[in-house]
Formats: sequence, structure tokens, C-alpha cells
Amino acid sequence: MNEKLIEEAKLYIQEIFKNNSDGHDANHSLRVYKNALQIAKEYPECNMMAVALSSLLHDVDDHKLFATKDNMNARQFLKNHNIDNDDIEFICQIINGVSFSKNKERQPQTIEGKIVQDADRIDAIGAVGIARTFAYGGKAGRTLESSLQHFNDKLLLLKDKMNTQEAKRIAESRHLYMEEFLSEFQKETKI
Repeated sequence: MNEKLIEEAKLYIQEIFKNNSDGHDANHSLRVYKNALQIAKEYPECNMMAVALSSLLHDVDDHKLFATKDNMNARQFLKNHNIDNDDIEFICQIINGVSFSKNKERQPQTIEGKIVQDADRIDAIGAVGIARTFAYGGKAGRTLESSLQHFNDKLLLLKDKMNTQEAKRIAESRHLYMEEFLSEFQKETKI
């Protein structure tokens, strides 16, 4: 892998997300990158550079955060770093397969897409997923109770939507942690 390019991508996401505090920040992208590399170790046939770049850049054009079209921020970064057009298209295809709301029932066709989608979904569950849910809920003006609906709408579904065996393994304990949290929350808020 081109370590210099990876470092440039890390700097880019630090800059583009510098004012974000709703759980879609640079640290989220770095965790997705770490998750993706962990999963990718189980699939030596995958294109590691595509996995690395798409996991780092997966939110730089997220519709909740930016009003860009056709992966403009990701494409510009990749073009500025002399990535060839076929690789840019492949990376953008992977990025476009990540979003839960846009891909609820669709599974990526490539192993790279499956890895990055799983890596992002892993960061949406467990302790980090709980924290991100309330950070985003606070920014959106939601109460604690209304933020809880997100667990039923998305988070509790993710364990069974993982594509790879490694992601399924990781998701299991994170899912149990969320169930324990929800049970405790209900006990503490019972009126």
C-alpha cells in the first residue's frame, strides 16, 4: 500500500471534518479504516488500497453532511493524487455501497465493497454506536427517548446484515452490549 497516500487521506479527512461533532467525524472514518483493515486481513485477494481509500473517504460526500454530487469531494482528492480513472470509479462504487439508508436491502457485489460496508456498520453498533446515536440525536434536536428509536430502525438490525464472517464475529458482542444498554436504560427511566 502507498503509505504516503494513506497519510494524505487521513490529513484530508481531519480537515474536511474539523468542525463536525455529530459522530460523522474524522475519528469515525479512522475507526472504519481500522475495522476495514482488520476484516480485509481475512480476504488476501482484496484490493487493499481500494479498501483503505474508500473506508477513509466514505463520508466525505455523505448527504447528511455535504451538498455534493457524484462523490465530488472523494473524486477531487483522488484526482489530485493522480489515481487513475478506473480506480477512482471503483473506489466511488465502494463508497456508494456504504450508506445504510441508500442500500438497505442491497449487498455490495465486490469483496472490497462488502468489507467497507461492514466496517462502517461495525462502527454504528456497540459502545461507539450508542455514543454516536446520542451525539447525532443531540445535534438534530432529538430527546434521549426519540434517539432510542434509531436502535429499532437501524442499529439492532445491523448484526444480521453483515457480509463477512469476521464482521459477523465482531458484531455479535457489540450487538449484545447494545441490548444490555437498552435494558438498563428502560430500568432507569421507568416512571
